[in-house]
Amino acid sequence: GAEPASAAPAAARDTRPPSHFDYERFRQSLRHPVRGRRPPEDPETRTRRMKVKEMMKFAWDNYKQYALGKNELRPLSKNGHIGNMFGGLRGATVVDALDTLYIMELEEEFQEAKKWVEKSFDLNVNGEASLFEVNIRYIGGLLAAYYLTGEEVFKNKALELGEKLLPAFNTPTGIPRGVINLGRQETCSFFSPCSGMSWSWGWASAGSSILAEFGTLHLEFLHLSELSGNPVFAEKASSSHLGVMNIRKVLNKVEKPQGLYPNFLSPVTGNWVQHHVSIGGLGDSFYEYLIKSWLMSDKKDSEAKKMYDDALEAIEKHLVKKSAGGLTYIAEWRGGILDHKMGHLACFSGGMIALGAEHAGEEKKQHYMDLAAEITHTCHESYARSDTKLGPEAFRFDAGSEAMATRLSERYYILRPEVVESYLYLWRLTHEPKYRQWGWEAVKALEKHCRVEAGFSGIRDVYSTTPIHDNMQQSFFLAETLKYLYLLFCEDDVLSLDDWVFNTEAHPLPINHTNFKAKAGVQ
Repeated sequence: GAEPASAAPAAARDTRPPSHFDYERFRQSLRHPVRGRRPPEDPETRTRRMKVKEMMKFAWDNYKQYALGKNELRPLSKNGHIGNMFGGLRGATVVDALDTLYIMELEEEFQEAKKWVEKSFDLNVNGEASLFEVNIRYIGGLLAAYYLTGEEVFKNKALELGEKLLPAFNTPTGIPRGVINLGRQETCSFFSPCSGMSWSWGWASAGSSILAEFGTLHLEFLHLSELSGNPVFAEKASSSHLGVMNIRKVLNKVEKPQGLYPNFLSPVTGNWVQHHVSIGGLGDSFYEYLIKSWLMSDKKDSEAKKMYDDALEAIEKHLVKKSAGGLTYIAEWRGGILDHKMGHLACFSGGMIALGAEHAGEEKKQHYMDLAAEITHTCHESYARSDTKLGPEAFRFDAGSEAMATRLSERYYILRPEVVESYLYLWRLTHEPKYRQWGWEAVKALEKHCRVEAGFSGIRDVYSTTPIHDNMQQSFFLAETLKYLYLLFCEDDVLSLDDWVFNTEAHPLPINHTNFKAKAGVQ
């Protein structure tokens, strides 16, 4: 319809109606206790799990001591880093760490983090923020903390911050731009698109929006709608003219080259800006959120499943390759020309394909489990072939060297989680012991090369055994890397895949087993 899309009502809505969400009923619907039942287990697994817990405590304690309230810890200089990604928001490490601290039963540390959110987390900030990063780290972290604990403060902060993100969707197509100004919340109409409120990253081709960014809002925005009783979030994320359902509508309409989704789309015309396709950065989590949207809907969102199945088929047909040495990898595609490199970020795809394989038809299931295992094996090789046993940012399959970075600019490791994330999914879905073994290798390498006196740091060259540290303890190291490693050494009922879907920052969001509207008659 030609209904003008208006932004969220101005002025903070402290008049918000009482919660529409019945937390007690939600908790009773879970099939497993959040932290599992902890049956007797072998001592080695327990020792390994406790080691990961100790690493988390060390990362948190140093952040708290030297950088509390800043976004990340700089462990070598023992100070904090703010950066410009979050538009004046602070405490990224606090919000990213909440659910991990809770799951690991680091009770005192969790209370410290919660207290910071209650007392010091200020949402009245001014500045340009990445819609994607704020959504996956802050909204995701706050939602997960609420669902795990029922503490209202987390829900209220998530909803308040969520409203500040809505103006990004005021574009001619409803495809959001990449950057949102968290200040200036004047209302704006579809016809006068509130200048200065949201624009696209300068480096994104010609003011385009990025597939992985606008395609990675769905899970969080559906939960914002569920908790607020306000459908505007889901609509933004999805198929009224308003928005996350609308995103799918635009994507289904536009022509896909060879069935592939390029990384850049114009939020003005709804057409692709250029034909670069990648399962690594810029594309990655779009595909992940398709299969996860279907799982989170308790397998009712058939549109998402079909989009995922079709996309995976095109990826397998055009991008999946086998190297001379027998390693399966996913190449990048630039206007029909293949670039035989795979980014660390693309290594999440082993886990994703395994997760999707569970629900493919019988004949396809084994095929996809094999593909997932092969890709995960390749990503493990990128670790095993380096001197530090940590993997590079990107690795290539040409000129004789395989699964290795060839250029200096791709040799760094910044504490990324994607490889161990795939180990976790493959462990949960196959129980092959090698995945736990590979995870333990990563733990030992992190301890040896990334642990410094006051935290954990990325390294600049994984092929050098005297590593140069980058002086940054990324918030996702606490949110994702350590959480996935910890869960790898837990029983399967801790954050069971029957109950939870992880957002792309490893924040667990519940599968909608039923509807938890508190009162009948609430629309």
